[in-house]
Amino acid sequence: MRHLIGVSFFFVFLHPLPALSAPLTLEQAWEQAEQANPALRATQANLATAQGELTDARALLWNNPQLTSEWSKGTLPQTAAPSVVNRGQMIGLAQTFEIAGQQGMRRSAAEQTLAATQELISETRSQLHAEVEQRFVRVLSLQLRIQMEEQTLKLIEEAAAAVRKRVTAGEDSRLDGNLAKVEAGRAQNQVFLLREQLIQARAELAALLQLPADNLPEVAGDIDPPPASYKLEELLISAANRPLLHELNDREKSATNRLDLERAAAYPDVTLGLSTARGTPDNPEMKVTALSVSLPLPLFNRNDTGIGRAMTELTQVQLQKQAAQRDSRAQVLALWERWENLKARVKRLNESVLPSLEENQHLSSVSFREGEIGLLQLLLVNRQVLDGQRDMLDARTELRLTQVTLETAAGWQPAHDNR
Repeated sequence: MRHLIGVSFFFVFLHPLPALSAPLTLEQAWEQAEQANPALRATQANLATAQGELTDARALLWNNPQLTSEWSKGTLPQTAAPSVVNRGQMIGLAQTFEIAGQQGMRRSAAEQTLAATQELISETRSQLHAEVEQRFVRVLSLQLRIQMEEQTLKLIEEAAAAVRKRVTAGEDSRLDGNLAKVEAGRAQNQVFLLREQLIQARAELAALLQLPADNLPEVAGDIDPPPASYKLEELLISAANRPLLHELNDREKSATNRLDLERAAAYPDVTLGLSTARGTPDNPEMKVTALSVSLPLPLFNRNDTGIGRAMTELTQVQLQKQAAQRDSRAQVLALWERWENLKARVKRLNESVLPSLEENQHLSSVSFREGEIGLLQLLLVNRQVLDGQRDMLDARTELRLTQVTLETAAGWQPAHDNR
């Protein structure tokens, strides 16, 4: 029974969940996210509301005209004759006019709302591109890590096979054989663990791209970030003009116009009406034309609720804008320092540490085959090489992720990004 369980466990990690037919590139991932991501599509759906609001605000008048029709029937008593039935019909048209400039305020508020919605779509798209790239890089990093661990596993297994031959020939002790066996088992377990993490990372990327649940994407690309020639000052200028801040600025203007609109609503609207009636049976040629004016008295309802709600909205937007301006600059400064440190770290590992480790691995393999060193020394060198490779891959991955976060925080759109 244990043997069957072990075989099943081994089969699961050697044959993970099915992947897409071809590796996914970063550009393809961006395109897929643009088409299918629910968050971006929900933000884009708000555009119809803003456009409809602007269309209504641009109408000639905010209130629709009212058509009225009235029929009347009455009896006029006569002293010398029977009573006369009097029937009448009146048709009228009434229109309400705003007198405090509400039309211009409403139009300005709708225009700013539409502009804010468009900026929010741009910001959401930028954030989505960054999240896609980050998850893409994590999948790519795990794929490279597994390849690296498998190469190390192959070296350890070759050394373990050589030790077994020496143990059989009596040249090495059983302790050396057990050490080799344990080291090979640990390396194989590490590969299994990484494959499990890779499945999870692929599932997260597939969920972001809204891919089918039974197709987990493999990715293809370069783990190193593209060249960047910008300076800190350029990023700070870009951060001050990122879509998020423009969106908050437009929302502030819209909230200001809505506050003015609510205050203007306290002024009464004037309704003008024009009506006409045809003649009576006694005088069929008689026509009556009436002009009416109605003006509500602002005695009880001064629209305090609407004004208070608009003031609250404006205050909240202003606070969000101030916090975003401060946080955006602070985030760029912090990420810039981290990015510079990671670049120096990657350069140091690439130029000094890894070449020496690779040379030590080659020399130790030759010395082990010649019998000049033992298994413990070989394993020590292999562990140092593997640790160095892990450090290098982790540093390259963190550098790429930090650069993505830095450019997103600054609202920077590099040449390699076709968003």
